[in-house]
Amino acid sequence: MKSRLVASAALSAVVLLGATGCTFITPQSTEIKYSASDGINIADSDGPLEIRNAMVIATEDGSTGNLVAAIVNPTDKGATLTVEVEGLEPLTVRVGAGDTLSLGASAEPLRIDGLDTMPGATVEIYFQSGDATGTAAQVPVLDGTLPYYADLVPTEKGA
Repeated sequence: MKSRLVASAALSAVVLLGATGCTFITPQSTEIKYSASDGINIADSDGPLEIRNAMVIATEDGSTGNLVAAIVNPTDKGATLTVEVEGLEPLTVRVGAGDTLSLGASAEPLRIDGLDTMPGATVEIYFQSGDATGTAAQVPVLDGTLPYYADLVPTEKGA
């Protein structure tokens, strides 16, 4: 009788370990970092500024786009972000100490004239802040098909 009890306990332990043991070797999905929206996060560990949910909302022909992103400055000094698309003039934006600047929400998006990238593609954009060398990222280009992006499509200058 005692051996049956020991065997039953051992079998229960094996079943319990088998049912829960996968979490010891399988990565938890809540620990995987990813961009939870249509934009991307740009990691530049050397620069003081952090870029979150960056995307370009472009016209139907892809000739002009608005860079939309949240730019976070967790430092105690103001910093300037330089944004470059190959062949175009660099754009800059200043972010105060401890501030978050939301291009397209609390601030005007950065207009990219001469974008030449169709919605649905990506465009390589170089981001640089502080004394860091900066980083290039493939930023998604979207259009105003989705209602919440419709107001972010660039209009003609002066219109």
